[in-house]
Amino acid sequence: MALIFLSCSNGNSQAKDHKYTNELINETSPYLLQHAHNPVNWKPWSPAALEQAKKENKLVLVSVGYSSCHWCHVMEEETFADEEVAKLMNENFINIKVDREERPDVDHIYMTALQLLKGNGGWPLNVITLPNGKPIYGGTYHTKAQWSKVLADISTLYKDKPEKANEYADMVAKEIQNINLISPTKDVGVLTQEVLKSSVEKWKSNWDLKWGGNKGEQKFMIPVNLDFLLDYALLAEDTESRDYVETTLDKIAMGGVYDQLAGGFYRYSTDSKWKVPHFEKMLYDNAQLLSLYSKGYKVFKAPLFKNIVEETIAFLDREMKNPEGGYYAAIDADSEGEEGKFYVWTEGELKSALGADFTMFSEYFGIKPSHIWEKDNYVLSRTLHDDAFSQKYGMSQSELDQHREGWKEKLLKVRNKRTRPQIDDKIIISWNALLINGLVDAYNAFGEVAYLKKAEAVFAFLKKNGLKGDHLVHSYKKGSKTDHGFLEDYAFLANASLKLYSSTMSDEYLEFAHKLMEIAQEKFKDAPSGMFTYNADEELISKIVMTDDGVLPSPNSIMAENLLLLGHIEYNKEATNKAKEMLSAMVPVIETNAYNYAKWNSLLLKSVYPFFEIAVVGDDANSLLAGLHRYNIPNTLIVGSAKSSDLPLFKERYADDGTYIYVCQDHTCKLPVATVEEAMEQMKNF
Repeated sequence: MALIFLSCSNGNSQAKDHKYTNELINETSPYLLQHAHNPVNWKPWSPAALEQAKKENKLVLVSVGYSSCHWCHVMEEETFADEEVAKLMNENFINIKVDREERPDVDHIYMTALQLLKGNGGWPLNVITLPNGKPIYGGTYHTKAQWSKVLADISTLYKDKPEKANEYADMVAKEIQNINLISPTKDVGVLTQEVLKSSVEKWKSNWDLKWGGNKGEQKFMIPVNLDFLLDYALLAEDTESRDYVETTLDKIAMGGVYDQLAGGFYRYSTDSKWKVPHFEKMLYDNAQLLSLYSKGYKVFKAPLFKNIVEETIAFLDREMKNPEGGYYAAIDADSEGEEGKFYVWTEGELKSALGADFTMFSEYFGIKPSHIWEKDNYVLSRTLHDDAFSQKYGMSQSELDQHREGWKEKLLKVRNKRTRPQIDDKIIISWNALLINGLVDAYNAFGEVAYLKKAEAVFAFLKKNGLKGDHLVHSYKKGSKTDHGFLEDYAFLANASLKLYSSTMSDEYLEFAHKLMEIAQEKFKDAPSGMFTYNADEELISKIVMTDDGVLPSPNSIMAENLLLLGHIEYNKEATNKAKEMLSAMVPVIETNAYNYAKWNSLLLKSVYPFFEIAVVGDDANSLLAGLHRYNIPNTLIVGSAKSSDLPLFKERYADDGTYIYVCQDHTCKLPVATVEEAMEQMKNF
């Protein structure tokens, strides 16, 4: 079901005196605080609010959005700040505001309802439900007049024909429950290379081979898809897939969807050529794209990809890092009420800032009338690579780098004087876990120890602030009352902990991954599906079993990957079999819709092509481990120990006389070797 992404902006009032104040004033979410002075009697999501609706026999109005959402901000100003509309809402409804990033479970349930009712969805998400939470109406952005009519019509329906309203709500709730049903299987025989190849071949018809990404007027970067395809291309020796990934990575990096001045990626492209973005910047996009471009550099050795990683890390540290150590959720698309105003340039502004440098700059970034976006504004993007541009102007790469740094310095000096977009300063556990992976992957690709130290610092922050006793919270902010950790928080953080273990050899990370997986398997186990539910309680009208990828990989697929990795580290057949059984249940949708199940396909790669366990043991293990990580080796677990260990991969392999690499497959190992080159050769000829 396609989503219409009505992108969304934080409009907190800066006035000191307010005519109205509602219960949201006690929240810490920037999005909820944006509505704290509406005349609407907003409440945060809670069981108590639903109980009140039952006692008063009132319909419930659930309005979901997020702080960097443009149309959420528009509807707040036009509709929810209006006293006439508020009167209608307050008299007839219990009104609940939800930050979808704090409560993705609530968002998921009601977005599913909206897609069933309308065929598509987006934000703001506005749903009207019965007092029991079952929806009878769903929509996105409404004008004041449209919303007033909806409120009157639904209120009349409920008062005059309650039986009809209940019958309809029951039907929608049943359909939501059906969508979350998974048929379990133990038939791992369905895991074949043929399934994998068939799924990719069906996907190929949707590829834009010239500009990269999927065909369509808007393009999303979906890193999990490209990550899978890159590994698939190498293992299946599929040059078309390899070229497609390289083209996509290159076009994104050259386009306006990447901030060419300050680094970091915007949310998505509003056109088919990656030229004009929707300007919000999300942590989860940038985190995953760090991993993707680091892997891309290992394979293609493109200097552009390395620059992208370096600049994006610098951007995250400069603009999205909390002083305590975690990273914020998002930066708004809007400033001063206009989308992209902080980032775009008129030709006059560029000439004024650059002076004599403008001529060469305009060639480099394509500043010409045919590239104007709107209101005479330009979004900076590139058409020529550095080598071609250097050749055209008869200069060396270092000379071009000097020019480019000069341009950036001058323009950023001007840009930094503008009104900045607001920041959503929540620190979301799962998104920060993705950033840990991105930083470790950057360290593995480039050997920059500072990146690994940053990853470890984020991990320490999350462990300190995100773990409460034996459970995780979903988001952290001083004073926040949120206490909900979801499956993605446990799965993603355990995955990041395993990645840290692979690169540092620290048992702390392996033990922590174990702890999180044990808690998650107990807390979210869903016996009927063989999967794991997204949330642990039964507060909502349906359980949620999330298996498809979106902007984030499926939490169930990450759980399965974690089980597979732990199974290989510890020779735990039970964990490995559980992962494969989960994967087997997904084969029907993998084969027909690879685009939405790429993380499962990554797991299928690990199941139908040879999977290697590489163990490095000895005093110099760290050096050899780092050397192995410089290569992109799909389907490989790389671990090391600089001391004697009882783990199966290390047991009785530590020796005082040197450091050795053991290349193994299904627990069968070659004779130990002493160099990375020898180990790579063994893998070729296993």
